[in-house]
Amino acid sequence: MVNFKEDESLNTLNHSCAHMMAQAVKHLYPNAKFWVGPVVEEGFYYDMDLGDTMLTDEDVAAIEKEMKKVAKSGCKIYRREISKAEALEMFKDDPYKIDLINNMDEDTQTISCYDQGDFTDLCRGPHVDNVKLCRYFKLIKHSGAYWKGDAENQVLNRVYGVCFPTQEQLDEHLALLEEAKERDHRKIGKDMQLFMADDLIGRGLPMYLPNGYTIWTELENYIRNKERKLGYLHVMTPCVGTVQLYQTSGHWDHYKENMFPAMEVEGENFVLRPMNCPHHMRIFANRPHSYKELPIRIAEIAHDFRFESSGTLKGIERGRHFCQNDSHIFCTQDQIKSEVKSVCDLIFSTYEDFGITDYRCVLSLRDPADTKKYHQDDEMWNTAEQALRETLTEIGIEFTEEIGEAAFYGPKLDVNVKPAIGNEITLSTCQLDFCLPAKFDLTYTDADSNKQTPVVIHRAILGSLDRFMAYILEETKGNLPLWLAPTQVKVLPVKNDDDDLNAYSQKLVDALADADVRVEFDTRSEKLGYKMREAQIQKVPYLAVLGKNEEAEGTVSYRLHGEQGTTTVKFDEFVELIVNEIKTKGRK
Repeated sequence: MVNFKEDESLNTLNHSCAHMMAQAVKHLYPNAKFWVGPVVEEGFYYDMDLGDTMLTDEDVAAIEKEMKKVAKSGCKIYRREISKAEALEMFKDDPYKIDLINNMDEDTQTISCYDQGDFTDLCRGPHVDNVKLCRYFKLIKHSGAYWKGDAENQVLNRVYGVCFPTQEQLDEHLALLEEAKERDHRKIGKDMQLFMADDLIGRGLPMYLPNGYTIWTELENYIRNKERKLGYLHVMTPCVGTVQLYQTSGHWDHYKENMFPAMEVEGENFVLRPMNCPHHMRIFANRPHSYKELPIRIAEIAHDFRFESSGTLKGIERGRHFCQNDSHIFCTQDQIKSEVKSVCDLIFSTYEDFGITDYRCVLSLRDPADTKKYHQDDEMWNTAEQALRETLTEIGIEFTEEIGEAAFYGPKLDVNVKPAIGNEITLSTCQLDFCLPAKFDLTYTDADSNKQTPVVIHRAILGSLDRFMAYILEETKGNLPLWLAPTQVKVLPVKNDDDDLNAYSQKLVDALADADVRVEFDTRSEKLGYKMREAQIQKVPYLAVLGKNEEAEGTVSYRLHGEQGTTTVKFDEFVELIVNEIKTKGRK
């Protein structure tokens, strides 16, 4: 998907189109007043005060029609400079523009504005030469937006749009937007009844419905079993900790703005935890350790809370509550290479299981100039960054380096995946930490009976289960592999009032359930076609449709999701087919 903000030519074109939209709005709403109309990643928008009018879809269609008239007029766009005093006089009836002017730098003496026909607007520019160049546009959506993002202020109309140099490029982009809508995990989640949100519970706090929680637990069991085989020790720790805990770790100084406010109880201050490393550090410190025990791999599917701004919240992809597939490996410096290699092997074997092939590895380093974000210890950083860089090189991991993306306590390997729609996201991470073990005074006894400080490797394979689920839903459009689907088989008798047929259908349901297959028996008195369409919306992988012929011959006729054809096999063969596909996760 194109980033309008980063593409210089598209940026200029879309900003010009935002002005053209404001001109069209002024034609339809002569008393309209305008706040700002910036270019953003997904196109442009303009915030407008239309008095008591909140735009409807029909109103936006009318604005679009008027914009086409303006574009057809072919009026040229001219830049001119005026004094601050002239600008204040020109926009004296527009409190939003007056606010912009008054908040400009005190040294600003001249202000640029742009004229196009009967419309003038303040702007730094640049703009295209003629409104005709903005004729390939589309208004995408509209909403209300508080002036300056402050809930105490006036609600303005915000209208979003996109503009391209050609109709072909516009059509291609609109097709991608439609594809994105179909892949949006929030839409899929609603159709499949996976999760919900409730303002009374709180924004950014999704709740998993039975179908969604089934997927969630399958993901949990999947990664937990892989970790057990590699010697991980699973723990459970509380969702709160004292402020003192996070002061010790450094999170209070470096991460406080992303944490929920402290709660005072009996004279002690607690916070909802944003991450799990401090808890795991205290578990390691609970008893003495010998070098012979290392590495110790502590793992947890942990509930965490971060105060994300409301504008960034997005279904289960980004919420204020999420569950991390987290682990902390306590090891010696000599074990760094083998442990990082083991983590990378686990990441890539997991990706293979889920068919993830489009990803890249990034070595995320600190920005030495940022003294606020990162723990200040140049020697520690140099040691940690070089150790991770050398380790990745030695084990043959291809990576690029990015400055300023490290955790506050150490460098990390981020594995970024490229979704079918949208920008890449980080799913997995492996972080090298020489900082927190020292902060918590962690030690182990070496072969010479001396105390040494362990190195800690922070790692997450699925990242958060919530974001991973959102990613998988969007990649598959909800057509999950059989082993992960909430309902794996739905049994539909052709006639609900046939006792013999229902008995045969129940026999199949029982056989599948005994084999631990998630099966649903739909005995509702709805028409078969309706029930089949509903199952398609719910994306059930297998529909077993049973009639008198199947009952008489001891067979099962089934249809795969998204297909029209029906296959008929013997009863036992069908059960075996389902069981084997679940067991092998669909691999041949």
